[in-house]
Amino acid sequence: MIIGIPKEILPEEARVAAIPETVSKYIEMGFAVNVESSAGRGIGVEDNEYANAGANIMPDAKVVFASSDIVLKVKQPYFNEALNLHEADLLPNNSTLITFLHPATPSNHDIIRKLRDKNITSFTMDGIPRISRAQRMDALTSMSMITGYKAILLAADYMPKFIPMYGTAIGTIPPANILVIGTGVVGLQAIATGKRLGGVVKALDIRKEACTQSQSLGARILEFDIPQELAVGAGGYAKALDETWLNKERHLIAPLLREMDIVILSALVPGEVSPILITGDMVGTMKYGSVIMDISIDQGGNCEITTPGQVVQQGGVYICGTQNIPGRVAVHASWLYAHNMYYYIENLCKNGIDKFDLSDEIVNSSLVTNQGKIVHGGTLKAMNQLKQRITI
Repeated sequence: MIIGIPKEILPEEARVAAIPETVSKYIEMGFAVNVESSAGRGIGVEDNEYANAGANIMPDAKVVFASSDIVLKVKQPYFNEALNLHEADLLPNNSTLITFLHPATPSNHDIIRKLRDKNITSFTMDGIPRISRAQRMDALTSMSMITGYKAILLAADYMPKFIPMYGTAIGTIPPANILVIGTGVVGLQAIATGKRLGGVVKALDIRKEACTQSQSLGARILEFDIPQELAVGAGGYAKALDETWLNKERHLIAPLLREMDIVILSALVPGEVSPILITGDMVGTMKYGSVIMDISIDQGGNCEITTPGQVVQQGGVYICGTQNIPGRVAVHASWLYAHNMYYYIENLCKNGIDKFDLSDEIVNSSLVTNQGKIVHGGTLKAMNQLKQRITI
């Protein structure tokens, strides 16, 4: 069984799915490992370091994909301009792909269908459940921690103002107002970083426990009176709200936007399309120079007018749809992700490297396509909803 590690090709993506340390562990498990030349250069790891760990260095992605039984990536398959081929087309029929697929996101549906049609067994790293046994595999938490930290720094870079309060001989410059919507791991890191930089931070989450955690970091909590059985699902994650409750949440958010300098959007429902919490009309009420960081863009985005992978300005407001924020902290992000991936594969192959345990709760939750079918519940739901909207 051969594991393939191609170089990531998403714009500005420097992460890599395996580092020499985890390559050695895969070889100890009985795998052979093929690594594309320069795959680790974005984190300062050269080909000879992978070779010293036991990997075979391949000249290009085409060879890596063609020779691999299991391909490990960081992000979903993308169009390879150098080869003029999509990575989904490079995957051999009947092979296995493990990566962040974000399969419920409408922009990724064609990729998921192609994986299905090629009889590829695919797993998404954002489908790992929040249970104690899965903590070492939880790449979503690892990347979310980095994302929350870096999102505030990126917002500060775009914003034409200071974040902290400054006293000058002329007068006092007030601190920036920051609103964090969705206070999971991303939101909590954003709160902590915003506070450290001297901002005034407010936070909103539909889950009471998440609000309590936000308050402990010094954020002012915005009360949203919703029955918790409607808000909290398995593992403590947020549930998808119906349109009535979403409208109530939007009405709470709308007047706050007028005074905000930075808005961090990280309200996610595992395996489903992100809820729209800020409409285009709401963006139109915001101050010149304010910044929206739509962290949830990989699952569709919380802002109606966010453009995936781009930073746009509308009415003087920056709307950031950057998709690979952890890739901007590539060294630590790769170290975390590579180890998450190793522990995931160790669990997947606990009965043998050629015997995937698809009955395992962690594996089953992250399974997207198998035996020519799409089996991921959130993806099927999103595809059906999109089909209904088009029909109407």
